[in-house]
Amino acid sequence: MIKTDILIIGAGPTGLFAVFEAGLLKLKCHLIDALAQPGGQCSEIYPKKPIYDIPGFPEVLAGDLVDNLMEQIKPFEPGFTLGERAETIDKLEDGSFIVTTSKGTKHHAAVVVIAGGLGSFEPRKPPIANIQQYEENGVAYIIRDPEIYRGKRVVIAGGGDSALDWSIYLAEIASEVSLVHRRKDFRGALDSVEKVEKLSKEGKIKLITEAEVTDLKGEEKLESVVISHRDKASEKEIKDTDYFIPLFGLSPKLGPIADWGLEIEKNAIKVDNTYDYQTNIPGIYAIGDVNTYPGKLKLILCGFHEAAIMCQSAYQRIFPDKKYVMKYTTVSGINGFDGSKKEAKREIVKSIN
Repeated sequence: MIKTDILIIGAGPTGLFAVFEAGLLKLKCHLIDALAQPGGQCSEIYPKKPIYDIPGFPEVLAGDLVDNLMEQIKPFEPGFTLGERAETIDKLEDGSFIVTTSKGTKHHAAVVVIAGGLGSFEPRKPPIANIQQYEENGVAYIIRDPEIYRGKRVVIAGGGDSALDWSIYLAEIASEVSLVHRRKDFRGALDSVEKVEKLSKEGKIKLITEAEVTDLKGEEKLESVVISHRDKASEKEIKDTDYFIPLFGLSPKLGPIADWGLEIEKNAIKVDNTYDYQTNIPGIYAIGDVNTYPGKLKLILCGFHEAAIMCQSAYQRIFPDKKYVMKYTTVSGINGFDGSKKEAKREIVKSIN
């Protein structure tokens, strides 16, 4: 049995920052995540994509943001149960909880915080009969490491921001990029659409609209894709294709958490108020993209704010007889559980006789 003060379900940016805020309150945290590494979507889906709305960082790669958060929480020695999904929760008579994972690992905590982003994700797959045959053998639904595609012939399908952005990015490193979209107009940012059109005119992207990939060919791995035009009057085969990447988005699902008795609204967990982001079950909080309330914004920086507020409430729940007086880190510094201490250098004042 793993015991901790706060059990955080979801090791994305919001969950990781909650460890830091809890650490300032001397509260120990343990995190559960179905992924094999911390970072959530930032690590699993777009580690190499830049993020522009993190305060103090004009631009930061998603993977680098996760690395920085991991470094920031290191003094507070969080525990991790990775590659396991939170399955069941039981509330004990004293108000604490036992959460059991898909592999049977049990966790005991006074407070449970759900920071699972949008939940677990499943790619939206195109209706191609034999697509499963080529998964991991030329078909990918998520681009984790763009270097894999250096010098390769790539066909991307989709009309949203992800398809546009990756077509632009891979145009500089792949030997050939074809972008296939079933409509003439794209649903992405205007700037991205204009860049794709420019690269198309320069011959760096083969733009194929009003068409879709309908068949895949190859013996042991993908070798070519068949494209059917919208009017069905013609087909085109792109031979010597190394990779086919359909980017039609991801379908989020709450998974077993949806059966925990929490109030759900539009596939998100409803919190009673923005005072502490507690759910309808006392002792269970929801922060980050997984929650919903009037005025909710699904931004990482909003998740950071919610984590800080939640930890204050969690402290009062764990220590109802104690009064916590907030001290700014600029004044008190940071005392890690590992014995480390960070504090500002103090000025030495010399008296003049």
